[in-house]
Amino acid sequence: MRIAMIGQKGFDVGKEGGGVERHVTELATRMGALGHEVTVYARRAYEKDLPLGVLVRVLPAIHRKNLEAMTHTFLATLDVLRKPYDIVHYHGVGPATLAWIPRWFKRDTRVVVTFHSRDRFHKKWGRMARLYLTFGEWAAVWFPHVTIAVSHAIAVYARTTLKHQVIYIPNGAPLKTIEETNHLEAFHLVPQQYLLSVSRLVPHKGQHYLIEAFQQLQREVPELVKGLSLVIVGAETYGVEYQSQLSRLSAGNPQIRFLGFQQGDVLDQLFAHARLFIHASEFEGLPVAVLEAMSFGLPVLVSDIPENIEVLHHTGFTFTSESVPDLVKVLTSLLYHPEVLDVAREQGRAVIEHYFNWNIITEETLSTYRSIRH
Repeated sequence: MRIAMIGQKGFDVGKEGGGVERHVTELATRMGALGHEVTVYARRAYEKDLPLGVLVRVLPAIHRKNLEAMTHTFLATLDVLRKPYDIVHYHGVGPATLAWIPRWFKRDTRVVVTFHSRDRFHKKWGRMARLYLTFGEWAAVWFPHVTIAVSHAIAVYARTTLKHQVIYIPNGAPLKTIEETNHLEAFHLVPQQYLLSVSRLVPHKGQHYLIEAFQQLQREVPELVKGLSLVIVGAETYGVEYQSQLSRLSAGNPQIRFLGFQQGDVLDQLFAHARLFIHASEFEGLPVAVLEAMSFGLPVLVSDIPENIEVLHHTGFTFTSESVPDLVKVLTSLLYHPEVLDVAREQGRAVIEHYFNWNIITEETLSTYRSIRH
C-alpha cells in the first residue's frame, strides 16, 4: 500500500518531537520494512538515513504555536490530493479538522485519523485554540473512514460523548536491556541513585509537583533521599516560561538535576539504571514515556489519570493527580520498601511484551487499512 502520514512534526525528529512523532516513526519504519511505501510529511528537513520504504516529504509551515501544525497540515493535505496514495493517515485532533478534504475530493483514497490525546486540556492553549481542538475531537471521529484511539479512555469518550465507534490500537515500546553506564558517569550519576522524569517541559506534564514533593522529602525525611538525585529530562516547547518556573522552584538544590533533551544511548542508559520513573502528568493520550520506562524494567509511579492507569495493567504505582501530599506519601513508602520496586520490574516488561508490542500494533494498523479498502 501507498501510505501518507500527516500531522506529526516529522520522522524521528529529536527534541522537537513527542509521543506522536515516536508513534509515527515506529509505524512507518515497520510498514516500510514490510514492503509498503510510506511518506511522512515533515515540517522541516532532518538530515538522517531513512529506513527502506520511508520517504520524508518536507513542506513549510508558519512557526507559531497556534499556526505551525495547521499550516503544515493544510499544505500536506493539498499535496496528497495530487499523489496516488491508498491511505491518508492523520495524527491528532488538530490535523483531523482537514481530513474532510481528501475524504471528499479523493474518493479512491481511504482516510484514517488516530486520536492521540484530548489536546484542548493542555495548558499552553488559549480560548480560541481550545475551541478549535474541541471541534477537532468531533472531526477526528466523523470525517475519516475510520478512527483509531490510542487508549481505552479515548475510545470510551468517543463512543459516549462523540457518539461514534472507534478502533482501539495503543502506543507501544520496544523491550530493551542496557548494561553500559558510561553516559551516567559523564553526568556524575550512580545507578539506582536517582529518580527519573522524562517528558517535554510543559505545565500539564506536572514536573512542578515532582520538584515540590522531592523538596518536601528532603525537609521531612532527609535520610531517605540522602545521596539520591531527581533527574528531569526534557526540552521546553514554545518558550522558556515553564522551564524558568521549574528553575526557580529548584534553585540552590544540587540534588535536582535538569539534563535537557536526551536521546539514543544516553536516554536508554538513564531509563535502564534509574531507581524509579515518575510521571506526574495531568492529561495524556497514552503516555509513551511510561511505556518506554516499563520496557526497560524500570518501576513507574504515575498520576492516577485513567490514561496512565491503563498503561500499568495492575503493575506500577499511582498517586492522586495534582496532589503533592499524596505524591510525598507514596514516594516515602516506596523508598522505605525497595523490595516492592524489584517485584514491579519484571511485571512491567511482561506488560509491554504482551500488550504494547510495536510489531503487533503495526499489523493491527495495517489490518485496519485493509478493512476499509474493500
